[in-house]
Amino acid sequence: SFQLSARGHWSTWPAFASGQSVLRNHKPCCAPEERQSGNKQTLLTTPKPRYLEQLESYLRKELQSLDLTKKNSQELKLQPYREIFEFFIDNFKTYKPLLSAIKNEYEVTLAHQKKTIRALEPLKAMVTTVSEECTRQILALQEKEKDEINTLKQEKQHLLKFIDNMKEEKNSLQTQVEHLQTSVAEEYARYLNEYGARKVLLAKLNDMHNERLEMTRHQVQDVKGEDVVKLTLALKIARQDLTKAQVKLNTTIADYGDVVPRRDFESLEKKYSDLLQEMKTLQKDFDQLHKEYEALLEIHRETAEEQDNFCAELQRVQHNCTPRPNWAKCSEVIPGGADRWGCLAEGKTSDQLVGVLLEEIGTGALREINVFPGWGKGDQVPVYLRHEGEVKNKKLTKKDVVNILKDVWREKIALEQQTGKRSSLPEFFLSYLQKKYGDAAAMEWSYTLYENMRLCRSNHVLSSFYDILTGKVGEEQYHGQNQLISSLQKELAAHDSSNSGSLTSKQFRQEADSFPLKRKESIQELVDASRCKLDSTEDLIDYISLFKEDEEGNAEPFVAKLRTQYVREKQEYLSQLKNKLGDLTEVNADDLKTAFCMIDPDIDDQTLDTYIGLAYQVQREQPDQEVVPVETALERLLAGDVRRVGPSPREGSTAGFEGE
Repeated sequence: SFQLSARGHWSTWPAFASGQSVLRNHKPCCAPEERQSGNKQTLLTTPKPRYLEQLESYLRKELQSLDLTKKNSQELKLQPYREIFEFFIDNFKTYKPLLSAIKNEYEVTLAHQKKTIRALEPLKAMVTTVSEECTRQILALQEKEKDEINTLKQEKQHLLKFIDNMKEEKNSLQTQVEHLQTSVAEEYARYLNEYGARKVLLAKLNDMHNERLEMTRHQVQDVKGEDVVKLTLALKIARQDLTKAQVKLNTTIADYGDVVPRRDFESLEKKYSDLLQEMKTLQKDFDQLHKEYEALLEIHRETAEEQDNFCAELQRVQHNCTPRPNWAKCSEVIPGGADRWGCLAEGKTSDQLVGVLLEEIGTGALREINVFPGWGKGDQVPVYLRHEGEVKNKKLTKKDVVNILKDVWREKIALEQQTGKRSSLPEFFLSYLQKKYGDAAAMEWSYTLYENMRLCRSNHVLSSFYDILTGKVGEEQYHGQNQLISSLQKELAAHDSSNSGSLTSKQFRQEADSFPLKRKESIQELVDASRCKLDSTEDLIDYISLFKEDEEGNAEPFVAKLRTQYVREKQEYLSQLKNKLGDLTEVNADDLKTAFCMIDPDIDDQTLDTYIGLAYQVQREQPDQEVVPVETALERLLAGDVRRVGPSPREGSTAGFEGE
């Protein structure tokens, strides 16, 4: 705080008062401690300026009147200080411009800081939200990786324990080697001691032998009185021989002094070799385990990186992927509304729904057409479509088309049973229409039926008749599927002893297991299809309803699954045949027969000849000289009724059939 002095200069308090008191009470001879105590007393006795006391009193009152519990308590607390500063500016006229500029600059700075804080508050909330989202994602990833990390940790602990065991075993072997080395050193020291003792003993024996010879010589001279010269010469020669023998003995002892018995040496060498080989094996195993451990760590690191990349890719795909179409909108344009669209779309994929939608659009457009353009009468035109000019559209419903095609099949089968000969479906189809509707209207019915069959691919009756009529599939396949379905229906009826039309799930599975060539997965699919309309608590299966068809010829899921498995099993069978043919591009009849017999050993000669005839499109018994491309033969077999006769000689996955 400041106050103005009498001369108009700024004076400080209490520094100003302290300075005045020092000038008045200065004692040159007093100690510094006494002067300091005198200054403190002067400071305490000097009163504050009145204006300062008023401002402090005003500030205390304003601060006591504020409610500091509010959110903006700091701004409220700043306001009294701002007013005090304004009082200062108003009273000090000389410094008012400078103080006002200082105050304004502080106000501008505070306003800028408040604006910045308000701008950062949404960012703070966004950062908090992003932080929470990241925390949730991290927790989710940690939870997802928890099991894998625990598994890797357990495996790591197991490997560490195994490494510790190997180290302990290595230390044990090292200890045994050291013990054996110590034993060998002790044996060698003992041998050296024995060698020294033996040399001393030999020296003593030689001395004793020489003394005995001297005594004997003296005795002989005394007793016999032989010639001294002769005895001296003999003694000299004996001594020379003794010297030679002694040199030879010493040489032998020196050469073989360090030699151990061969038996002990070989035993120790074998034991050392075994221990060395075992140590090398353990070291090799340890190195291998160490490499595997490092490889596992590297795999774990790469897996973690891939997981992070996949998570980032998943988030990017989820952000950028195209939304799935709302198929429920189709019910607004499909005849029959939501109920009919729900029946059509039930259990179908997006690709199948596109086919259904195109079929509905096509049939709707077909009803709008009044006439069809004729295809002409060329040889390339099917016999049932040979017509010049326009042909009237009969505008038949799908139910009418199904009834007509079923009647065609019945008439054709009855005629073949009477004549015993197989007739061509295109020619019989035309003759049937001419016989029933007359020659003039036959083409109208033929074109109408053909266009309906071409568009309605989801209906089995129409699609199968169209494929056989156009030559894509052989007629034998149609009869083979019907025979399979009829045989199964008869087997189920024969198993129903009470003629109630129902079987338990256990009985139905036992009957399905009677198919010797079906895998367990296929049988389970049939059982699931038979129970698709039952509750989980129901056990009785109405097998009669499984073979029923609606008015448009659509079969139940059970029959549809049978037909799907028929096609799939044929494709797997031909895929095995293709794998057996290997890299051949062309095949003759003998090679094809050999391949059939290898993948299906139980096939009989009649069936084999039938399959060969399908592949080569001939009626003679031995098409040995004809060679056709492998792909052509497989496509022809795929169009016919080709099935496995016996069980497969081996289990295994087969490659996909390219001719599909």
